[in-house]
Amino acid sequence: MKKKIVLASTSRYRAELLQRLRIPFEVTKPDADESVLPNEPPAQTAARLSLAKARSVGNAFPGSLIIGSDQVAELNGTPIGKPGTPARARQQLQAMRGQILVFHSGIALFNADSGRVQSSIVPTTVRFREYSDAEIEHYLEREDALDCAGSAKSEGLGIALISSMQSEDPTALIGLPLIALAAMLDNEGFGVLA
Repeated sequence: MKKKIVLASTSRYRAELLQRLRIPFEVTKPDADESVLPNEPPAQTAARLSLAKARSVGNAFPGSLIIGSDQVAELNGTPIGKPGTPARARQQLQAMRGQILVFHSGIALFNADSGRVQSSIVPTTVRFREYSDAEIEHYLEREDALDCAGSAKSEGLGIALISSMQSEDPTALIGLPLIALAAMLDNEGFGVLA
């Protein structure tokens, strides 16, 4: 009998991505402090928080495989988070114009039965085009981008702000690297195609 899969995230984007694997799963809210530590590199933050989220619900789901994920965007060494407000989104988008950002997508799989942990960071390099302030305003009027790192929702209208992207996993930028996750599940004896 296959283990229960639990997604330790309330992100609708991650849940929608996980549905692509066509496996049953449960969603729960992780109990993890998402504060960035002083001088912590963005990739390390994403890795640490992914694991913390997965482990945080382990006691509530014994015998389960628990998925944790986190993403931190980086602009010239500085972490860029979710904007939360339209004014902050506007500032982020202005700062990103013509720049290259790296989105560090962390993924962790915690086996609550054995205590085994698998984790990975999947970077996505995104080059933003030289868009105008008017285009930023039109984008923010049409797209709810306050809950995504860097304000540019690539699975929606934000794709029009981007000139190119490079990643080993196209789902990583949206927030849940499915290629890495499928391999991790397979390592735990939970073959997605089995």
